Amino acid sequence: MINKLFNNQKFIVTIWILLALITSVKQYFINKINNYLIFKNVFYNTIEQKSLYATYPNLYFDHNHYGPIFSLFIAPFALMPDFLGTVLWCVFNALFLVYAIRQINLESSKINLILWICAHEFLTAILGQQFNPIMTSIIILSYVLIEKEKDFWSACLIILGTFIKLYGIVGLAFFFFSKNKIKFISSLAFWSIVFFVLPMAISSPEFIINSYSEWFARLVEKNNENTSFDSMQDISIMGMVKKILNMPNLSNLLFLIPGLVLFGLPYLRFNMFSNKKFQLLLLSSVLIFTVIFSSGSESPTYIIAFAGVAIWFVIQEEKTKWTWFLFIFAMLLTSFSPSDLFPKFIKETYVRPYSLKALPCVLIWFQIIYELLTLKKESNSSIAYD
Repeated sequence: MINKLFNNQKFIVTIWILLALITSVKQYFINKINNYLIFKNVFYNTIEQKSLYATYPNLYFDHNHYGPIFSLFIAPFALMPDFLGTVLWCVFNALFLVYAIRQINLESSKINLILWICAHEFLTAILGQQFNPIMTSIIILSYVLIEKEKDFWSACLIILGTFIKLYGIVGLAFFFFSKNKIKFISSLAFWSIVFFVLPMAISSPEFIINSYSEWFARLVEKNNENTSFDSMQDISIMGMVKKILNMPNLSNLLFLIPGLVLFGLPYLRFNMFSNKKFQLLLLSSVLIFTVIFSSGSESPTYIIAFAGVAIWFVIQEEKTKWTWFLFIFAMLLTSFSPSDLFPKFIKETYVRPYSLKALPCVLIWFQIIYELLTLKKESNSSIAYD
């Protein structure tokens, strides 16, 4: 009976909606909706042609770090009263991510397991009304739509994600899976023009062009801020090593260059591009790589990486002791460490100061790269699909 309930997709979706609903209502009433207020005012500042990247301490703290096109993306929610806008924004995050995961070409039981595995990490993200669940959805759907030969719409999501938060550009990693690369490239060019121009409809060309310049400057400044040991960000392989070694000035290139080389090695296996397990492993790699090699990664960003962890775990036909160790390690240290379920002393003394939330995802990413490089072509038939 319990097993049947936990494999009931309607029940799982209801749990996700309730997580978003209850959390957003709670955060609204304790006045912790700062991120939503930042998002909402991107829309109003665009209309009023006020800087999108200045500080407005009377409205919210921190800066906006999203591109001008976000003004239109958030518009339907910004036009509502704050309570309704906050709640529906969080519910939309839940529904969009559930939808994206359900589009992955896997049997229902594996999809359900992915949703359960990601549920707590989704809760961490939605406590701050984060955009990260939507970004996770965009990356997943960028792959899914290419697999379904809907290159035009995959290109749409890749460019939209890039123009909102840059992370979306990782969707280009699926380019080699496209069966119509010319159409894909032309679609990327088309959507780049559309999303560059579209915010001008509620503002002016001069303001939007200047906003892109301001956005770039703000991101450069933010990257410098992230490297501070006092920052709650840089929960990445770079941040972890720097903090453990107490070497804040260690160059990120020492990590990024080897990381990009390792990330790119599986692309030399041209004969594996049509293999579905290879594709899903690469999707997992992209989702994790995006987070563990970003100095802007913070705890709520890990919904992106954890979706990769979940996909990797469910497609393992033979779950060895090493597989189970990595998965349980990720559940404990990555997913549960920010919560009250984790021992406070360990969290405050070791996990946060040394960015150890990243460690399990780093280990799993190396494991995924190994699997991508050693996967046999005949393994394609061993995964069950709907």
